[in-house]
Amino acid sequence: MHFNNAGASLQPQAVYQAVTGHLKLENKIGGYEAEAHAQEKLNRFYQAFATLLNCHPGEIAFVENATRAWDMVFYAIPFKPGDRILTAQAEYASNYLAFLQVARQKDLKIDVVPNDGSGQISLDALEEMIDEDVKLIAITHVPTQGGLINPAADVGQIARKYNILYLLDACQSVGQMPIDIKKIKCDMLSGTGRKYLRGPRGTGFLFIRGSLIEQLEPPFIDLHAATWIDKDQFEIRNDARRFENWESYIAGRIGLATAVDYALDIGLEAIQERVQHLASLLRKRLSEFDGVAVRDLGQHQCGIVTFTKDNESATAIKQRLASHKINISVTQARYARLDLDARGIKELARASVHYFNTETEIDRFCDHLLQ
Repeated sequence: MHFNNAGASLQPQAVYQAVTGHLKLENKIGGYEAEAHAQEKLNRFYQAFATLLNCHPGEIAFVENATRAWDMVFYAIPFKPGDRILTAQAEYASNYLAFLQVARQKDLKIDVVPNDGSGQISLDALEEMIDEDVKLIAITHVPTQGGLINPAADVGQIARKYNILYLLDACQSVGQMPIDIKKIKCDMLSGTGRKYLRGPRGTGFLFIRGSLIEQLEPPFIDLHAATWIDKDQFEIRNDARRFENWESYIAGRIGLATAVDYALDIGLEAIQERVQHLASLLRKRLSEFDGVAVRDLGQHQCGIVTFTKDNESATAIKQRLASHKINISVTQARYARLDLDARGIKELARASVHYFNTETEIDRFCDHLLQ
C-alpha cells in the first residue's frame, strides 16, 4: 500500500513502458541512434509541459531533478550586495541553504515572512516587508513537511505589483492540482517528475518566463546551452533550454512526457478533487484517535498528511508500517528548520495519498497505525 507519493509515486504502466521501451532500443541499436529515433517523443516533452502549466514550449527546460532546476535559475539571478530575498517559514532546506550560500558570497539579506493565523505565508506581512532592496520573492508552494498549500497566486499578484522576481518551488504541487503560470504570475517555477506526476526518478523541469530568459545567464553552460561561434566568442541560446545540458536521461524525458500526458488525460481538476477527498478523510480518521495529532497547517490543504503519535517516534511508525507493506516517509526538522523548530517538532510521520489510493486502504492504514 503506497502512501508515499510525496516521496516518489508509482509509475503508470504507460510511463514504465515508455522508459523501458527506450532503454531496450538503446540496448539494441545504441544510445545516440535511439535518441535520433525518438526526436518526436523528446520534443513532446516541451509541448506537454506547456499544456500542463499554460505557458510556451520555449519557456520549459528538462533538468535532472527539481533541486537542480531550482538551483540553475536561482544562481543565475544577478544579485548585488544589499539585495534582499523574501521567503516563507515553510521553505525547504535545499533552497534555504542556497540562500545562505549566496548571501554569504554576495552580502545579501534573507528575510523570512511570518505566517498568518492559519500557518500559511502572511500576505499582509509580505507586502509590508517589501522595499526597493527586495530582489526576489522565493517560496515553496506545498512544503515537504505538511499539507499546506501556500497562496501562490496571491503572492504572484504582490510580486507583479512591485515588479519583483518571483521563484516558486512547485515540487510537491505539480501533478496533484492544476497549476496555471498565468494565474500564479511567477517568473520561474521548478518541479520534479517522480512525485505527483508519477514520472521516473532522475527527471525534473524548469519554467522561466519568456521575457526574462535572456536576462538570466546560467551558472554553467555547455555545447547544448550555447554555441561556440569563434575562438573567443560564444552565444547562449535564447530559450529556456539554455538551462539544460547536452547529456541527459533520454528515457526519463520520454517517460516524464508520457506521465504528463497521462495526467492531462485524467484531468488535473479531477485529480485534485480525488486527492483532497482522500487526504481529508485520512485527516478526519486520524483526528478521532487519542494520542494522534494531525500537524498540517494552512487554509487550504493537499494530499500530504503529517502527524505525530504519543510514545512512538515517526521513524518507528514508518518501520512498523513497512512491516505490513505500507509505505510512508518521515520528515525531520533539518528539512524545514524554520517551520519545525518553531513548532518544537523533531520529526513528522508523512502519509501522502494519490488518486489511485482507496478509502479501504485508509481504513487499513489507520487500523495498523493503532495496533
